[in-house]
Amino acid sequence: MNPSPPAAPRTLVAGIGNIFLGDDGFGVETARRLAERELPAAVEVVDIGVRGVHLAYQLLDGYDTLVLVDATARGEAPGTLYVIEHEPGGASPSPGTPPLDGHRMTPDAVLALLGTLCAGTGGDPPRRVLVVGCEPASVDEGIGLSAPVSEAVPQAVRLIEELLTNGEPEESAPRATAGGIPT
Repeated sequence: MNPSPPAAPRTLVAGIGNIFLGDDGFGVETARRLAERELPAAVEVVDIGVRGVHLAYQLLDGYDTLVLVDATARGEAPGTLYVIEHEPGGASPSPGTPPLDGHRMTPDAVLALLGTLCAGTGGDPPRRVLVVGCEPASVDEGIGLSAPVSEAVPQAVRLIEELLTNGEPEESAPRATAGGIPT
């Protein structure tokens, strides 16, 4: 009897954000558009929205790579796209942190919770975590993306497809580590 071949590395692309806060809906809209595309079988695209705790539990299913898609304010012009490599072990809850609110979890809080869950279950967190972010123009209450962020969505879809195909974006996207140091 031949052993079955190892499973292909799995990738989860998670759209994060609140569609009721303008450009904060960037991740959700990008995930929606990406899900309409033909992607490799080992890639799963989900709209997490504001349900960060659900993302942490879903990651326990075992993914090699996590791509978070979110509005990311870093001080550039609205619509600017970023690829940020999250440094492992960079997110840990500090003492006295308020109780978890599953609807207000930042990506760092999700990754910190995931570390705790993996320690408790013997699971492994994703080997690689990337954030594809877009500089928002406004995250005020309101439905709909601003013009520059809306125009960035198709570019973000192509950028994520490049990441899924090549593991790296083309040179057009700024790269940074979680600490914000350009690479």
